[in-house]
Amino acid sequence: MKSTLKIKICGMKHPENIFSVAALKPDFMGFIFYSKSSRFIGKLDPEYIANLPASVCPVGVFVDEDQETVLTMALKYHLKAVQLHGNESPVMCHFLQDKGLQVIKALSIAKKNDIQTAKAYDTHCNYLLFDSKTPLYGGSGLQYDWHILHEYDGATPFFLSGGIGLDDILRIQSFRHPELYGIDVNSRFEIFPGLKNIDALTVFMNELNF
Repeated sequence: MKSTLKIKICGMKHPENIFSVAALKPDFMGFIFYSKSSRFIGKLDPEYIANLPASVCPVGVFVDEDQETVLTMALKYHLKAVQLHGNESPVMCHFLQDKGLQVIKALSIAKKNDIQTAKAYDTHCNYLLFDSKTPLYGGSGLQYDWHILHEYDGATPFFLSGGIGLDDILRIQSFRHPELYGIDVNSRFEIFPGLKNIDALTVFMNELNF
């Protein structure tokens, strides 16, 4: 049976690579606005994001930015969604939703108790994203025990994230949760930070979808 999982490819920053990845038709493409990240977009021309295919939703990834900065960047860079990867409140998530943005709230997971933080955000964002708990706010290449996610009983769909690579395809296909919405990939599909391996992504997307 063909998979219905959405694909989000995060950490894009190089113009030609952006268009090559877009040609694979992922559902979401992430651009990091956190200046301490090795995948920070820097001086990327906003038109590269504006010219993405209509089927690709551009996502801006922010860490503890104020809501006005997020809105300003969303407008400048033609973002349709934002991913909040810090300690942003449910109130801020709801505020950004009211401004017309899709909101993905990332939560760091290492142990069962970490899932409890999801309750505060349930219904206050469009999606959750469960990532590995590290000081790097994503892109670490590290994984956590996916069985922890069975503790999640909220109503908000979520992305599975954290060190996912080609060798995880069978695990993803066998993982079941009623709110699993999509897969988020980043560091394990890179040649170097911010530059994605098109061949590896092609294999991943083709095999995952069948």
